[in-house]
Amino acid sequence: MTMTARLTAPGWYRAALSVLAGALFAFGLVVLVRALYGYEPLVDGEAITTVALISMGVAFLLGIGCFDYWFRWASGAPTVPDDHSGHGARSWRDYFRVNTDHKVIGIQYIVTTFVFFVLGGLMAMLIRAELAAPGTQFVDPNTYNGLFSVHASLMIFLFIIPVFAGIANYVIPLMIGAPDMAFPRLNALSFWMLPVAGVMMTASFLAPGGAFATGWTAYAPLSTEMPVGQTFFTIAVQFAGASSIATALNFLVTIITMRAPGLTFFRMPLLVWANFTTSLLVVIATPFIAGSQFLVLFDRALGTHFFNPGGGGDVVMYQHIFWFYSHPAVYIMMLPGFGIVSEVISANARKPVFGYRMMAFSLVAIVILGFTVWAHHMFVSGMFSWLRVPMMITTMLIAVPTGIKIFSWLATLWRGVIHLTTPMLFALGFITMFTLGGISGIVLAILPVVIHVSDTYFVVAHIHYVLFGGSVFTIFAGLYFWFPKMTGRMYDETLGKIHFWLSFVFFNLTFGPMHFVGIDGMPRRVADYADQFASLNAIISVSSFLFGLSFLIFLYNMVTSWRNGPRAAANPWRAHTLEWQVSSPPPLFNFDDIPTVVGGPYEYGVPGAVHGVFKDREKEPVPAGTSGVAHE
Repeated sequence: MTMTARLTAPGWYRAALSVLAGALFAFGLVVLVRALYGYEPLVDGEAITTVALISMGVAFLLGIGCFDYWFRWASGAPTVPDDHSGHGARSWRDYFRVNTDHKVIGIQYIVTTFVFFVLGGLMAMLIRAELAAPGTQFVDPNTYNGLFSVHASLMIFLFIIPVFAGIANYVIPLMIGAPDMAFPRLNALSFWMLPVAGVMMTASFLAPGGAFATGWTAYAPLSTEMPVGQTFFTIAVQFAGASSIATALNFLVTIITMRAPGLTFFRMPLLVWANFTTSLLVVIATPFIAGSQFLVLFDRALGTHFFNPGGGGDVVMYQHIFWFYSHPAVYIMMLPGFGIVSEVISANARKPVFGYRMMAFSLVAIVILGFTVWAHHMFVSGMFSWLRVPMMITTMLIAVPTGIKIFSWLATLWRGVIHLTTPMLFALGFITMFTLGGISGIVLAILPVVIHVSDTYFVVAHIHYVLFGGSVFTIFAGLYFWFPKMTGRMYDETLGKIHFWLSFVFFNLTFGPMHFVGIDGMPRRVADYADQFASLNAIISVSSFLFGLSFLIFLYNMVTSWRNGPRAAANPWRAHTLEWQVSSPPPLFNFDDIPTVVGGPYEYGVPGAVHGVFKDREKEPVPAGTSGVAHE
């Protein structure tokens, strides 16, 4: 390839040059502006970092090729006819470029987010190594603060939220009988913003003064006064948030406009319902965290006083804005898992989902109630005392639609023909862990209790039971369940079950004792603790390392099975939804002909029932309203 071709062709070479140009642009712009205004000295590290992070992130997206088609269209130049060369994966290299195939993008999401999951997990191991005994072991308190801050931020913004988007990216168009997402190029852009955000957060360790150390909440005024590493977090959240919003809009348009003929809303699988409601949450809530971080950035870079009490700012207002996003974000991290568990349990219990319509309505109820409970994170913040009781009541109310789902899953299991496959084990483990996390959440809603245990390890235990025992267990269930569809190979069932049991046992041994040290008053986010907590912390740290090692079994199973696993049948689970009615992996555009849906998705055990029919497979007319699925 000639030098001219390299400079003009989208890809990693052009992206590297673009990032370098972005850095030089930022430096030159800041120096020029400061010179024009007579500032001394001319070089300001905070200003250069702010402009450089923004310009380098955008420059990377330009260089990798995310905007080429749009720029040609906007400039009036003739657009390049789509020959589908940028669609689908013909070799491993296609996963490292801008691709418009939702299946490729889904795998890009999953693999990339697991890279950040490993990085966050290694930070967690270092945190637990430091806390294995009282005193200083490996890191100083400032480094410790950076470790738990970057750990939490990577796990939330770069793993749990986007990995669900990855699974949905692969599965949802297949489930609704669509050939792709509604906006394939926007879908690709949504993914490529993620590595930009993740690299920024991780690179904050290289900043003068160390990584951002304000936790994933980045409370003001601390976040407005921290060293330059805090800017890495503030701008990275904007890229991650923009990715989430673009993805959610794409899902909403796809689900509303691209469903197969006959696929009404109340014939949609619950995973589709879950991603539809999650996308509503994302679109409504995410601008609030973007706003909070913009205001922090203005305070840091422009000298405004939104959160500076000395200048008339309000620090509690930051928490109101932040939590108005971040409590709905808990459900952004939960609702897709609810959909995954519904699919896995129904298929492995060979029964229809009990109370299907109530399950769908409860998802909508969680969306509505999720915006009424934000201030229960602020009971000890100094907010208006009259707001405490209404928030306590709404926090208890939101447990009702969640309880409906728990009872529905249990009723689905009742008298079912249960197959204890690996995804089923993770689904059952999720029900157990999430129920325990939900109970501790109700405990935290009670004002006298939360005042006592706020900022203790009881809260750490609660959030990990909800987000790891809840969200991550459903992620593993979904990956094992759709692994044959994504790769065309079967995983090793024995290794999968070993992974589950090690995870289940050592997860509980890691986070269960945290409830007890929290009740006794051990503070969270502190690098040292009193000698009275030493024994339980030693047990927690040893268990956490064994828990972390269990992930290596999953990693080994996925990699070796993807390369050498036995060929998977089109429908190894005998599931009823549309994605299982095509080959594994699916054709380039999913369906040779668009299916017609004639019944509900979960009619297991109904004689002669069909869910969808294909013209080239249809043997005889299917009566309207017939339920179930057509099998070859």
